[in-house]
Amino acid sequence: MGVVTVSASFGAGGAEIAPAVAARLGLAFHDRAIPVQVAGRLGVPVAEAEANDETIARGLWRLISSLGSMPDPVGGVLPSSSLPDERAYQEQTERVLAEIADGPGGVVLGRAAALVLTGRDDVLHVRLDGPPERRLAAAVAHFGRPEREVRRERDAADAARVAYVRHFYRCDPADSRHYHLVIDSTALPHDTVVDLIVTAASARGIG
Repeated sequence: MGVVTVSASFGAGGAEIAPAVAARLGLAFHDRAIPVQVAGRLGVPVAEAEANDETIARGLWRLISSLGSMPDPVGGVLPSSSLPDERAYQEQTERVLAEIADGPGGVVLGRAAALVLTGRDDVLHVRLDGPPERRLAAAVAHFGRPEREVRRERDAADAARVAYVRHFYRCDPADSRHYHLVIDSTALPHDTVVDLIVTAASARGIG
């Protein structure tokens, strides 16, 4: 069936475009299900797996590590010696992505999937981006919150994604060399962006 990986900067519409692509191609959409699977394999709360996920990370891993403990699902704390290190989260996330690609396929949002699944003929790698101010305007319109608040969120999200990819993969997630298709999704209607991705995916035999 194949896989479409979607890397989207904040305000580029990834959360709307990626599932729409999945629906059009008849593929599963993989987003929050990935940290849920990682949490199950590592035996930690889902919130802890999400804290190490590139789409949610805000330095929470470093905070938890520095405290040496974390809440467990039923109260109390888990000692730091029982916590998997950050590499364990990376390795399990990569295994989940490989199993998706080797199995039923799907559309994956984030998780540096373009880097994990690079070089495969049955995968299309897509980057959604746009000028920072246009992404900000799109996010303000989408969330309906004050611009100052959304600007802070945009800056934090962009920094977290860049830090995640640079830390684990030593590269820039915005580098066009990692993708088959790079789209300024702030300059085109989302329906048009979906059409472009579906057309490209179909050309690679995906879906």
